[in-house]
Amino acid sequence: MEEVRHDNTRQSALDYHAHPKPGKLEIRATKPLANGRDLARAYSPGVAEASLEIKANPDTARDYTARGNLVGVVTNGTAVLGLGNIGALAAKPVMEGKAVLFKKFADIDAFDIELNESDPEKLAEIVCALEPTFGAINLEDIKAPECFIVEKICRERMNIPVFHDDQHGTAIVVGAAATNALHLSGKKFEDIKIVSTGGGAAGIACLNMLLKLGVKRENVWLCDIAGLVYKGRETEMTAQKADYAQDSELRTLDDVIGGADMFLGLSGPGVLTPEMVAKMTDKPIIFALANPTPEILPDLAREVAPGAIIATGRSDFPNQVNNVLCFPYIFRGALDVGATTINDEMQIACIEGIAKLARQTTSAETAAAYRGEKLTFGTEYLIPKPFDPRLMGVVASAVAKAAKETGVATRPLEDPAAYKLKLDGSVFKSALLMRPVFEAAATATRRIVFAEGEDERVLRAANAMIEETTDTPILIGRPEVIEMRCERAGLPLRLSDLEIVNPQNDPRYRDYWGTYHELMARRGITPDLARAIMRTNTTAIAAIMVHREEADSMICGTFGQYLWHLKYVREILARGKLRPVGALSLMILEDEPLFVADTQVHHTPTAEQIVETVIGAARHVCRFGLRPKIALCSHSQFGNLDTDSGERMREAMNLLLLREVDFDFEGEMHVDAALDPETRTRLMPDSRFEGPANVLVFANTDAASGVRNILKMKAGGLEVGPILMGMGNKVHIVTPSITSRGLLNMSAIAGTPVSHYS
Repeated sequence: MEEVRHDNTRQSALDYHAHPKPGKLEIRATKPLANGRDLARAYSPGVAEASLEIKANPDTARDYTARGNLVGVVTNGTAVLGLGNIGALAAKPVMEGKAVLFKKFADIDAFDIELNESDPEKLAEIVCALEPTFGAINLEDIKAPECFIVEKICRERMNIPVFHDDQHGTAIVVGAAATNALHLSGKKFEDIKIVSTGGGAAGIACLNMLLKLGVKRENVWLCDIAGLVYKGRETEMTAQKADYAQDSELRTLDDVIGGADMFLGLSGPGVLTPEMVAKMTDKPIIFALANPTPEILPDLAREVAPGAIIATGRSDFPNQVNNVLCFPYIFRGALDVGATTINDEMQIACIEGIAKLARQTTSAETAAAYRGEKLTFGTEYLIPKPFDPRLMGVVASAVAKAAKETGVATRPLEDPAAYKLKLDGSVFKSALLMRPVFEAAATATRRIVFAEGEDERVLRAANAMIEETTDTPILIGRPEVIEMRCERAGLPLRLSDLEIVNPQNDPRYRDYWGTYHELMARRGITPDLARAIMRTNTTAIAAIMVHREEADSMICGTFGQYLWHLKYVREILARGKLRPVGALSLMILEDEPLFVADTQVHHTPTAEQIVETVIGAARHVCRFGLRPKIALCSHSQFGNLDTDSGERMREAMNLLLLREVDFDFEGEMHVDAALDPETRTRLMPDSRFEGPANVLVFANTDAASGVRNILKMKAGGLEVGPILMGMGNKVHIVTPSITSRGLLNMSAIAGTPVSHYS
């Protein structure tokens, strides 16, 4: 059975690399090349202008070429992780994979370069000759000690960052994990004894980094295949190992392991035995990083040291020491400030950023990627997970700051805070667009009640609100369930931090059902029914709280049908000028945001209701710092069909013209005419606005909701909303697919006083 499973896994991996086209990379043009004019600018004669500018000022290469965001991933295939000296050609899939990671995690373009050259000086010479092509070089999978020679020569000769990830990437992640392991154990770097096995590039780099963090050289005991590295030893020695030679009569790992606080293994399987672990200090730190089989399996180590803090290089155990936590972001920060090198200070800044991030509350996105794992800082969560989206902002900004402070940045940051926001915006698609909304929300403190307060997404959003905003979350739910789910999710929330409304036992229960009955007595609600609803219907409870001014706004809808929630909202809160006029969904797309309405409220709106939706949408679009360009969409196009939707849209157009509104609108038209100015100009040369529309208003919810879902599922659109218009910002009804970040975004919208956008 195991053999069959291995064959299936092998074939699956081969199929992944072979289909639908061979390899994991391709080159795509970033400029149009559709006609002769484009060709003349892309190549001859237009390209000469860019070349002459670069000749006059080499720094402009960053402006006119891709060099400033391009990394060369270079190897000779002599030390491929887990595979050994397989040669340059066989290493190509690994290097392509590295390039893919650069793109995925930090949006850095990378070319993989595999060289048939084993002589380190010749290899270095080739790499140095590549400087005009790349903004930085990532050396990869070059065996020791040649890798030390290659890196030294390249760093001395090249004026761009050169980083051997096998050495320094591993060292940085080990440094972050060790920082947090010592934090948990209450020890200091300068006091601990370290026993290490390996002596290769990664092992030596890790020890060098640990010395920079405070470990004393005399407290480091290095062993390799020939035993302890001691003074006078000649077998299997290198200059790098000799730096750690001990003046000792001891000779084996078993001889020196006694009293060790930390074991660092970058060697091979089974090197560390349970008997050796038993000789270490109480609650030892064990980093068994050999791949695929570690120096000791975690279960074996814990049999003799139950309190051991253990990390491995494998993803199926906690605390995976994975270079992807580091290298994309250290290159991102270095490239963005035009660093000439990656120095010790930049690497230590990276360590501090990674370690600090692990001690913070886990992001909702990370929890979703690693569902079922407990991601709370502790012995089994020393370092963040690779898919933690906060790594970009935290690590790259720390690296960029250190580059500036140490004088190696040729384009130092003018505004570090704005740079971090930009980085976050590149990962969290909604971050930059939501910025003006969060800034407006910060001008007041509003109480926002969540109807589904037991939902983990709501709990994460509430925690983020407490950490990042001035608003106060109120949760409707059973306290014991909320407490249990916070614990399970690794959230630092405590019941004492929260205002909770317990539907099963709240002192305000009588007041709530009494208020509800008073509002609904002549609409068929008896006292008994009012009592039952206030025990079981959390949407109704939240609406009553807003009605009684015990909360400023409510958010509901993480489960259930939208119109079901809307029924209770209408009954309790739609009074006076307040009434639901439409639901507006903001879809954040790859290029530009697009608003879609009405996705929920009026199935077939009248012309007057369409006008209210258009006006409400225009008001909300302005909240995001955008000028509204609203298209009234229909199957009819500028009067060519007398369909029901066309007639209602034409009437809505006439009503809008009579109101003399101060925003751009046009219709009725197809979606392609709304989004493509050339198409629209052919059909209607005197169109009322230029450029693509940024708001699509449809004649029925089927069309609006369908477009919304297509944009979300097929175009990778991220939804903010739906935003319920017409209710004075007192209520928003979301949909069950919403994420924790989506709820946080909605809390910012709900947290803005209505005076800011009415």
